Amino acid sequence: MAAADQIKSLIKSFGEDDEERFFSSAIQIAASEARQGHVNIAQELKSLIEQARKTRSNQIFDRNKTVHFSPQKRELSELIDIYQPQITLKDMVLNEHVYSVLNRVIDEQRKSEILRQHNLSPQRKLLLMGPPGCGKTMTAEAIAGELGIPVFIVRLDGIMSKFMGESIVKLRLIFDAMPNQRAVYLFDEFDSIGSHRNMGQDVGEVKRVLNSFLINIEKDQSNSIIIAATNLPESLDKALFRRFDEIINYPVPTVIEIEETLARQTRNFKFDKKPNLKEIAKNALGLNYSEIIKACEETVKYMILSDKKSLSSSLLNQNLQKKKM
Repeated sequence: MAAADQIKSLIKSFGEDDEERFFSSAIQIAASEARQGHVNIAQELKSLIEQARKTRSNQIFDRNKTVHFSPQKRELSELIDIYQPQITLKDMVLNEHVYSVLNRVIDEQRKSEILRQHNLSPQRKLLLMGPPGCGKTMTAEAIAGELGIPVFIVRLDGIMSKFMGESIVKLRLIFDAMPNQRAVYLFDEFDSIGSHRNMGQDVGEVKRVLNSFLINIEKDQSNSIIIAATNLPESLDKALFRRFDEIINYPVPTVIEIEETLARQTRNFKFDKKPNLKEIAKNALGLNYSEIIKACEETVKYMILSDKKSLSSSLLNQNLQKKKM
């Protein structure tokens, strides 16, 4: 039979709606049964776990069922946008180093219960830095997709403008939600609250909000993933960097990465003639992923609306060049 500690962990994770911890505990119980020679039971447990994971990941997202805000915190819904992820890491083209770091984060999250048994914590506080359109926001969705949890995008403009003077209270609401609703919490355009404390028109307000964020992220012990993303890392206060488990730099895509992106975006269509994607990628060097994808979409749209049967490789090249201009 499974050890009492494993059963207690299973029940506790269910009560706390911690899906990953629940599955991790269930897998450990299956492994324990296998070690005791109960092969049939272990195999049956593993099959049930795999089926449950698949069912959970395929469920349609219902924000009314997923998110439960207490009456006194209804205003929290005005500070976040909730999304059900549609992608995982395999859907992204990433720098090899970035991909390796993200894979490690996801692996630690999936095996979090094992780490906790050794008094260790999985990585879950990430700072993503780099130019616009290089995959930072998409990364948050991919991590959520890998873990089967929603994405909560924090509206920082709401905190800093609409609720000026109440910013600290609103920020605290977000951190208070993290233990109760496991999700990826994305603080996009993070420099709007993370800038040097001597910057901004209202230095006092900027200092208070930043200090509040520093305190909250330091104290947070939830199982949620916290991701801050910025296009302006040089503007961030130095005190922020040590609060994150990983700081990941996103470069603009290389020729190889552009070529792979072009191939993915056009793989369901025929070309008028076999394209030299490597040469097209070389000409597109300097563009970000967002610009490359938009150029591909424009080429596909032209094919559809002009009632053609194939994509024009020359038009694709032209659309990429327009983005560079």
